[in-house]
Amino acid sequence: MAAMAAKPKISRSILLLFFLCFFFLNSFCGESSKYEQEELSWLDDDDDEINMVQGRHASLRRCDFTSGKWVYDQTYPLYDSTACPYLSTAVKCQKNGRPDSDYEKWRWKPNGCTIPRFDALEFLGRMRRKRIMLVGDSIMRNQWESLVCLVQSVIPTARKTVTYHGTAMAFQALDFETSIEFCWAPFLVELKKESGGKRILHLDLIEENAEYWRGVDVLVFDSAHWWTHSDKWSSWDFIMDGNNAFTNMNPMVAYEKGLTTWAKWIDLNLDPRTSRVFFRSMSPRHNRENGWKCYNQKEPLQYFSHQHVPPQLPVLRGVLRRMRFPVYLQDITTMSALRRDGHPSVYGRTIGQEEKQHVKGYTSDCSHWCLPGVPDIWNEMLNVLL
Repeated sequence: MAAMAAKPKISRSILLLFFLCFFFLNSFCGESSKYEQEELSWLDDDDDEINMVQGRHASLRRCDFTSGKWVYDQTYPLYDSTACPYLSTAVKCQKNGRPDSDYEKWRWKPNGCTIPRFDALEFLGRMRRKRIMLVGDSIMRNQWESLVCLVQSVIPTARKTVTYHGTAMAFQALDFETSIEFCWAPFLVELKKESGGKRILHLDLIEENAEYWRGVDVLVFDSAHWWTHSDKWSSWDFIMDGNNAFTNMNPMVAYEKGLTTWAKWIDLNLDPRTSRVFFRSMSPRHNRENGWKCYNQKEPLQYFSHQHVPPQLPVLRGVLRRMRFPVYLQDITTMSALRRDGHPSVYGRTIGQEEKQHVKGYTSDCSHWCLPGVPDIWNEMLNVLL
């Protein structure tokens, strides 16, 4: 009898243990699945509109950040330009005398989703003990200044600093052990001044620039504008491809060769388990009409009469598709092309009241961006991708 009475107790214990194990495993798998869905739900299986060019989960759907509209938002800008000491003079359009400020109040609203408002503390919390480096030309420095201004206001003055090392600079949030860095490398590959003062662009050399990129957790690259400089604005006298020297080369052929050198370095030297790599597409220029197309523009375009695709973009997509390393393409070209109102124009320097009567005598910058402004939205997008 005693033995028979013990049976139900044993059965109930086993049954209870079974349900506990089942519940635990189900909860664990459920959380893992939820995390994976949230982390990867932005991916797209449409090859024409992919923003992650490679990856194990490229078949999942994602929000298309490239399709949407600019929405006027009184809660913008995200920071006060007068309170951010890291802005260069050329992008402080309000201080330089620009009379309007509505260009600071537009946010990008993709079709079918919303980009979350940038939260500096949340961003720094996720980037704790990490290095973020933006690599490229002066427009990438434009974006670096934006990102630093987005985060610096939540950090006490004594707990933040900027250091300089060669062609790189780093903003450091000391309490978070986070570093937001910029590395000047407009071609990514090496441009060297040889004996006689000749400038040689080496399409197959990259190591001198790449030494700054080692050990970085998040890398954001851009390279586009300098490849199309020509005539008196050309940045080189000769192009070297291996042992072959050229005075003239199709710029898109040279661009593809340079990008291929960069891609090989990424494939060979970075581990996708420890590093994340983004390539930001070409920032559009509104410099037709001798640089005056952006002057006195006060609101975004609503649509394009005809949409121009810069030749660099298909070349870039082709190189990224051939890589083994999963590089994310952050395509900001179309959305930014609508913002001809966002450039400094003549307000890249201080202009007094009298000078405003004769602004046509000044250079108009329709390439870089006023801050606060368009690059803040690029960084809000980057924050989502991270």
